[in-house]
Amino acid sequence: DVPPPSGDPKAPLRALIFDSSYDQYQGAVPNIRVVDGVLKPGMSITFGAVDQSHEVTEVGVMRLGRIPQPELGPGEVGYVIAAIKDVSHTRVGDTILDADNKATELLKGYKDVHSMVFAGLYPTDGDDYEGLRDALDRLKLNDASLNFVAETSVALGFGFRCGFLGLLHMEIVQDRLDREFGVELITTVPNVEYHVTLTDGTEAILENPTMLPERGRIVDIAEPIVKARIVCPAEYIGTVQKLCHDRRGVFGGMQYLDPQRVEIQFELPLAEIVLDFYDRLKGGTRGYAALDYEFIEFRPGDLVKLDILVNGDPVDAFSVIIHEDKAMEYGRNLVRRLKKLIPRQQFEVALQAAIGTQIVARSNVKALRKNVTAKCYGGDISRKRKLLEKQKAGKKRMKQVGSVEIPQEAFLAVLQLGDD
Repeated sequence: DVPPPSGDPKAPLRALIFDSSYDQYQGAVPNIRVVDGVLKPGMSITFGAVDQSHEVTEVGVMRLGRIPQPELGPGEVGYVIAAIKDVSHTRVGDTILDADNKATELLKGYKDVHSMVFAGLYPTDGDDYEGLRDALDRLKLNDASLNFVAETSVALGFGFRCGFLGLLHMEIVQDRLDREFGVELITTVPNVEYHVTLTDGTEAILENPTMLPERGRIVDIAEPIVKARIVCPAEYIGTVQKLCHDRRGVFGGMQYLDPQRVEIQFELPLAEIVLDFYDRLKGGTRGYAALDYEFIEFRPGDLVKLDILVNGDPVDAFSVIIHEDKAMEYGRNLVRRLKKLIPRQQFEVALQAAIGTQIVARSNVKALRKNVTAKCYGGDISRKRKLLEKQKAGKKRMKQVGSVEIPQEAFLAVLQLGDD
């Protein structure tokens, strides 16, 4: 026999929010399970995490639709409508309380989900910033693993630094923002969380490469390491091993599941697999490989911060934390790609990749020039030289006050470096 729900209907109200949705007329509608007490229309409720009270207008149970009920008691699962306009109040895992008779102890709720991959989301039009905030708030109603905080970029303006469970989760959120809310986005290169040990003995946790302290204050930088299990046909063992070794993988073992399939284990830095590892794995094995990974630990490594300078000014959206052995090649490839994408200006634009004060790659976007000597059909060479020197001085003044507008395609180039 199934025992009846445990709970005291005479105790102060405690109800667990396990999901939530948004209705443009009724506001946020949390789905709940009543643990103690009774919930009925006319009551005033509040939340464990937010000190705001709302009057209940309707409660009910869920079948194919919402079925209103006079009240919900212990063990019953249903919904509550209370004209909750702020969607951040109905957090999944929070406890609903009686505002006039608060329970002394909240329900345990759910374990907090730890984000593993971080990226900046910026609206292509600065006027859509508030729309993006509302869209993220509504997504978070039924996706408790999505975290975001506001941030500002010199190159991209106002946006949000978002935390995701992985790259697939990030792609799903981007797709929902576009499909359900019509928000056009610029996404910065995904990165992971780093633990930085400083010379004063403290440890800093960084989700954004631009927040990395000066090199002189850093003892070491630890990155997340995952244990990856790859199942593929035996004929692709060499391809998979080469790909993993190129991504700084450490071989952990191999076993045959049957004569045709093999499972290969590697320890890999999470930063090496969040970008295009899965696509390359599928491409190298004709789609037959399967990847699964789990977090092991944070491990110190030879990591440096690589900045991209445009006319001497760092562009924060291009900054990455990368292994020292790969920094020069990565910087050279990115500078070469940006040279093709940044339009020519009236003055020469210098593109540089730098590690601290050391320049590891450089390229120039040539200036647009007017042929100022076209009207000189002859005469002394000093006349032409004078015109060219005058043009050169004008270009120099323009470079001091001019600014370079970086197109959206340039920010996407960071995500496509592996295609070269």
